[in-house]
Amino acid sequence: MPDLLLELFSEEIPARMQRRAAEDLKKLVTDALVERGFVYEGAKAFATPRRLALNVVGLPVKGQDVREERKGPRVGAPEAAIQGFLKSAGLASLDQARIEKDPKKGEFYVALIERPGRATQEVLAEIVPQIVRSFPWPKSMRWGAASREPGSLRWVRPLQSIVCTFGPETEEPEVVRFSIDGIESGDVTYGHRFMAPGPIRVRRFDDYAPALERAKVVLDADRRKDMILHDARDLAFAQGLELVEDEGLLEEVAGLVEWPVVLMGSFDEAFLDIPPEVIRATIRANQKCFVLRDPRTDKLANRFILVSNLAAKDGGRTIVGGNERVVRARLSDAKFFWETDRKVKLEDRLEKLKTIVFHEKLGTQYERVERIAALAKEIAPLVGANPAEAERAARLAKADLVTEMVGEFPELQGLMGRYYAAIQGEPVGVAAAIEEHYKPLGPSDRVPTDPVSVAVALADKIDTLVGFWAMDEKPTGSKDPYALRRAALGVIRLVLENDLRLRLYEDILPKGFGKLPPIAVGHVTVSGDALRDPSRLERVIGFSGADPALQDLLSFFADRLKVYLRDQGARHDLIDAVFSLEGQDDLLMIVRRVEALGRFLDTEDGANLLAGFRRAANILRIEEKKDGRAYDAAPNRHLIHDRGQPEEKVLLEVLEAASRHASEHVMREDFEGAMRALAELRPAVDAFFDKVTVNAEDPELRENRLRLLNAIREATRTVADFSRIEG
Repeated sequence: MPDLLLELFSEEIPARMQRRAAEDLKKLVTDALVERGFVYEGAKAFATPRRLALNVVGLPVKGQDVREERKGPRVGAPEAAIQGFLKSAGLASLDQARIEKDPKKGEFYVALIERPGRATQEVLAEIVPQIVRSFPWPKSMRWGAASREPGSLRWVRPLQSIVCTFGPETEEPEVVRFSIDGIESGDVTYGHRFMAPGPIRVRRFDDYAPALERAKVVLDADRRKDMILHDARDLAFAQGLELVEDEGLLEEVAGLVEWPVVLMGSFDEAFLDIPPEVIRATIRANQKCFVLRDPRTDKLANRFILVSNLAAKDGGRTIVGGNERVVRARLSDAKFFWETDRKVKLEDRLEKLKTIVFHEKLGTQYERVERIAALAKEIAPLVGANPAEAERAARLAKADLVTEMVGEFPELQGLMGRYYAAIQGEPVGVAAAIEEHYKPLGPSDRVPTDPVSVAVALADKIDTLVGFWAMDEKPTGSKDPYALRRAALGVIRLVLENDLRLRLYEDILPKGFGKLPPIAVGHVTVSGDALRDPSRLERVIGFSGADPALQDLLSFFADRLKVYLRDQGARHDLIDAVFSLEGQDDLLMIVRRVEALGRFLDTEDGANLLAGFRRAANILRIEEKKDGRAYDAAPNRHLIHDRGQPEEKVLLEVLEAASRHASEHVMREDFEGAMRALAELRPAVDAFFDKVTVNAEDPELRENRLRLLNAIREATRTVADFSRIEG
């Protein structure tokens, strides 16, 4: 079967865009082919710093012939309808259509449309220019004289040539001819910018990739990564060292070179007095180099790995020397920042936070620190932390934002604060909390376990969430500019992975709302005094249940918890079943209840209880809808004992006992015990449905029996809302 080779060769493709661009090219081309009826066997895309390439194998030489019948208007329809039908079917007159009869609709026109399949080359010449012109680069540019013309081509960097060939393996493939802004498609590409810049004629992918390799271009990004990683490991091992691996940097460096050559440089040992994270950040950010570790001491070595894009005649000495000079200069700057920052205590830097606006409605970073410190102090007893240490850590947590080091390397915020706190003699827990209060930053990031760190991390995230919820600036769709989803997930992980018993609605969120500045909270503007007095705040905006901001934020936590639990393998319907109960704001207990519910429903007792509930709930729902009323009052015990059948008397007794036992188990947080207690209902429920007619002719009996079914429904709500359970 024939295959397609497509290469788009340009001045440069930024490393961060390459992998996504390759996937976009593959999807856009293959989707366009499939949309036009062209099937294929496989496709693979590639990217280097100067080219996007695509190989599609197993394409037919022409598309399938099309033969279809198209139903038209009825005979005698208005002329406009007739003409529209002829045009859409490609007919010159009604003589080319036939008439069919429908017993109900009468006679109508039918057109037989036959179109021969189009040549694949013709289709490719149509779709490739369209894809190139509309390619979804995050950033693109126009260039040259043509850039002044409206509609001129935009590309990430100037597009220089296009290779597009198509043909079977056994024959000479042909060039798919088209032109884009004066760039003609052809079969010529170019090798390495410096080592083999001349033109290379290619036929198909099988000779394209080897030809590039001979011209010092490794086409496959994953192979470039493997080459860099293995050569770096070997070079480090030869010096008795270990590579500090960095997947993100490896991906970036592989996108900077077409012919990777791994070299080693060094720097003065005196720079090892700088914190290792600073050395790594300096060398990584400025030179895209890897650092090395001495396995005997587990400390950084004064060596680094760099990756060149060419094999130099001098073995790379000049390249290494140039990198060493830059690294030396950058580390000198870092050493100066390190020594300068240590001269000023963290608390003496707090005044500068008054000049940094966190948000126009939420005040400066200084005001935010004051809120977080007060909140951390209140949360501390709930998580087993020392309140004074939690408050102190929170007060110093943002001070490193105004240090020289963090100004140069923002990714070191928190970490540098820990270093500076340790130097000035802060307690170990305080120093650790300064670093860890940002954590966890993502689903795979480590969760702090020290109580002081947990208190400050919770306070930091809660302050962010309540502040933006109060302003009604919540995530919408995929947009989340303030990373509020991440903050909520951070709270959830801090609570669950530390086995913390916290009531969001009762203990935590009102404390956060109560410390906000005087802004519109819950659509009511309140004074600063009221906001700082939780009892007054409750009266003003109704934290007892009326405040939409608090309720909505709690719902947001529920949604994030569902995402978290689904990722852990829990069923979403069980989460809904537990979360829909009133007062469910203890995240740890929600999770334990969901886990217990899942285990119970996998048992025979669980399946039986669910079946009995559904039978009762279905009857009740039908009758309530028919009667236009709810049967939510308690059943009349005297009526059951005086006029009821034996089975409903037994059901009432078992129901009262099971509900009482289930409630007792729930009070002890024994959720599986509660469900086992409810499972005792099943024999009595079965007997009731077998022997008792719910819709009795006596209205009084009928109403009381419906109330009895409602009592079954309410009993299960001791544990969960069974109506939310699927399957």
